[in-house]
Amino acid sequence: MTRIDYRQLVPEGLKALLTLDSYVRHSGIAPSLIDLINIRASQINGCAYCIYLHSHEARGRGESEERIYLLNAWRESPLFSERERAALAWTEAVTLVSETHVPDEVFAEVRRHFSEKEIVNLTIAAANINALNRLAISMRAIHPTKSLSVDAE
Repeated sequence: MTRIDYRQLVPEGLKALLTLDSYVRHSGIAPSLIDLINIRASQINGCAYCIYLHSHEARGRGESEERIYLLNAWRESPLFSERERAALAWTEAVTLVSETHVPDEVFAEVRRHFSEKEIVNLTIAAANINALNRLAISMRAIHPTKSLSVDAE
């Protein structure tokens, strides 16, 4: 059950986060990579609402079901490019910053594939989806269901 409908209560706050998302979407980072960042951070944080939303958006932009299904195990899958792998490792380190402190070796790898400006924009993308995850999780946002029925045990 949703705790607070933040979309209704503070639309200006949500609009600010979505404005940041719009900035990221126009920063020159490939939309498909932003989708992967959004889904992966949401997986780590356990945000069902955002996993649902961003997986749906990614499919709408042409992302394959296979890559979405395997994103949680991107290290073991050959479906992701070296550039995507560097961005995903960076996203994970930034998402888990209190545990990882974003290691130098992760920075070195992301720097091999991205300019300094792109690294900052990747970091903004990760920070923004983490903020959205925290809002959705703490307020218990419920993702849409397509006539799914779940039997109680």
